[in-house]
Amino acid sequence: MGQLSKIQYPKDLRELSIGDLPLLAKELREFIIDIISTKEGHLGASLGVVELTIALHYVFNTPYDKIIWDVGHQAYGHKILTGRKDTFHTNRQLGGISGFPKMEESEYDVFGTGHSSTSISAILGMALASSLKGTTNQHHIAIIGDASIASGMAFEGLNHAGVTDANVLIILNDNAIGIDPSVGALKKYLTNVKKGTAKEENIFECLNFDYSGPIDGHNLKALVEELQRLKGIKGPKLLHVITTKGKGLQKAEEDQVTYHAPGKFDRITGERQKGENTNIPPKYQDVFGHSIVELAQTNQNIIGITPAMPTGSSLKIMMEQIPDRAIDVGIAEQHAVTLAAGMAAEGLQVFCNVYSTFLQRAYDQIIHDVAIQKLPVIFCLDRAGLVGEDGPTHHGIFDIAYLRCVPNLIIFAPMNEMELRNIMYTAQLGLDRPIAIRYPRGRGVTLNWKTPFQKITIGTAKRIKKGTKLSVLSIGHIGNAAAVAIEQCIAPEKVAHYNMRFVKPLDIKTLDYIFSSFDTIITLEDGCKLGGFGSAILEYANEVGFSHKIHIMGVEDRFMGHGTIEELHQLSKIDTNTITIQLNNLLHAPQPPS
Repeated sequence: MGQLSKIQYPKDLRELSIGDLPLLAKELREFIIDIISTKEGHLGASLGVVELTIALHYVFNTPYDKIIWDVGHQAYGHKILTGRKDTFHTNRQLGGISGFPKMEESEYDVFGTGHSSTSISAILGMALASSLKGTTNQHHIAIIGDASIASGMAFEGLNHAGVTDANVLIILNDNAIGIDPSVGALKKYLTNVKKGTAKEENIFECLNFDYSGPIDGHNLKALVEELQRLKGIKGPKLLHVITTKGKGLQKAEEDQVTYHAPGKFDRITGERQKGENTNIPPKYQDVFGHSIVELAQTNQNIIGITPAMPTGSSLKIMMEQIPDRAIDVGIAEQHAVTLAAGMAAEGLQVFCNVYSTFLQRAYDQIIHDVAIQKLPVIFCLDRAGLVGEDGPTHHGIFDIAYLRCVPNLIIFAPMNEMELRNIMYTAQLGLDRPIAIRYPRGRGVTLNWKTPFQKITIGTAKRIKKGTKLSVLSIGHIGNAAAVAIEQCIAPEKVAHYNMRFVKPLDIKTLDYIFSSFDTIITLEDGCKLGGFGSAILEYANEVGFSHKIHIMGVEDRFMGHGTIEELHQLSKIDTNTITIQLNNLLHAPQPPS
């Protein structure tokens, strides 16, 4: 009988002898590999911390003792050992458990994570709260990677923790990689620490942490002994642990970037499943990646910047072909935006490529450093809209609303690959203010997308289809769903369709024509309804006295959970079938008096 079969909760784990733990680690790895090979998810990070996960729950009295997993990519083992082994196969599926720690899911998930570098601040807050309540025997542990600890927020937390007597233990999980390889001076420092060639002063000791390590993060006996020793030491502590991302699956160790989230793969060999159909449209991120290289080859002023997502954003294509003009700044969104602003102030054309959900972390910099100064930074917002299985921490549904209120900012959403290429081309010709270009996760709609560049006039919409009774105004890629819905409704000839393209500035001339020609209007967006594209149309309609109802289709005022993009579109009532039903209902409705 295996060890893992005996364990539902950490109290069961603590019944084992220390000699039993290596076998448990082997079984836990196999369990993760078996499930993720067919169900998909984040693989490499969780494989890398199997021993550390076991040691933490073995030594500490969880959930009384608090553990926070920074980002949470690495928390699968934690979930399996804390009551979710039997439901782990539902990971990231609609109605199943979350792919990240989530407070409402388990008392062992003491703080929800999903964006990096929050764990130190959160665990310090808990430790200080514990002290204020007079609790002195509670331990507070944060596990943070070498890529995440380089972020500004993590340093803010370290800086504060170092002047407290809080009983916190920061575990630095050092594997030299986040999603892509770690970058920056801190990475070089940690490499020197591992080699024993670092300068005499230790940066963490200088911040008043009791530093220990580096130790082998795959040596269970050493981990348990060191954690037990650290339990007896008061105040802020930092344990430096060396691990291998993807540990235990050769392919995952060899290709740590791909096997961060490899999709389906063979659980024995690690070989990834090959896609059956190669004759499919490109991913929007790849259209961006190839187009910026194409533009940069003729425009020497173009620079590409990404905060730690070169592969996910496809800026890696430029980093490989024009490395001196493509910059990965690490997990530092605020720095990325203001760095871009500084470069733009010197006359460079800077494409700052950030996932929509992560640009939220640099909101002040967008306003203060870019927009107020009208610096023409070109923000390329990947993963805009509902992104699927990563859930609420990663959905890019708020960008239109939080950017629309910022003066001096253009907002554009392409309906297809050519529009993405053409707005990038237009932006690098020279703008007098910044622009945000939002596009979704996943594939476009066009096979032969690499067409000659064409300039787009700022603030112009495009009519897709004429109609007589009803007009659909869409923004971005979801306009393709609208086009299909119109064709399958009861009276396609009565429905006009406008690809508005610009949320800001709106195409006032086209809107005036629409308001004078149609009594029934639907707006459609893959974003939040409150303050979004539909709100912008409604505001202008009110301004000019359009008296008929405008039907806004978008994501309601709630945090959407995880599931496939198609499932989430259905839940949000912005899928093709729901659009068709709405069209049919309105086409059947009696014509309002003019």
